[in-house]
Amino acid sequence: MITYEYGNPEADTVLIQPTGEHELASLENEVREIEKRTSKEFRFIATKVENWNDDLSPWKAPAVFKTEDFGGGASKTLENIIALCADKNRKYYIGGYSLAGLFALWAACQTDIFSGVAAASPSVWFPGFIDYMKTYKMKSQNVYLSLGDREEKTRNPVMAQIGNCIKEEYRCLLENGINCILEWNKGNHFKEADIRTAKAFAWILNNDSSGERTTRLSNL
Repeated sequence: MITYEYGNPEADTVLIQPTGEHELASLENEVREIEKRTSKEFRFIATKVENWNDDLSPWKAPAVFKTEDFGGGASKTLENIIALCADKNRKYYIGGYSLAGLFALWAACQTDIFSGVAAASPSVWFPGFIDYMKTYKMKSQNVYLSLGDREEKTRNPVMAQIGNCIKEEYRCLLENGINCILEWNKGNHFKEADIRTAKAFAWILNNDSSGERTTRLSNL
């Protein structure tokens, strides 16, 4: 697994983000945007996946966009990420954008090693995912969710459900006592992914569940 590291390598807080080839060029800007939004020191580790649809999908599913099916290889990816979390004196957060955001939510149902989940525009339209989240308990106490206000305006019938799905995900997390926020961004799915992900990580860093719980919907 290829990793890219930024921030303070000695920091006690570690942010982990699965990333694809298409995101590598924007990682430095994302880290700068996180630094603008928090005073906390952090180490940032981006883990590059080889096949976005295979390596980040929790189970196999047919293609909903173009022709590439989802391979269900998330378990192997999570195994590799957990290997980066061996130092028990550090606090680990996981996050990502789009399918990586979905992966982060799923991963935090498999292990309690992550103190928070930064899920920016997560692909919660993924077949069967909302029902899965209702069945399996989230093991992280802090979750950030966001969505662009035009993401559900698509002709794709599966992806068009993203608005309803993320609201259902948010309600499910609140009902289970998770410190959670759902934030709405301007634009479609492809607008400012690096900034949206930075906002997600910054919120998690600044709103640990040791503080007051957030139980509201926010608008930008």
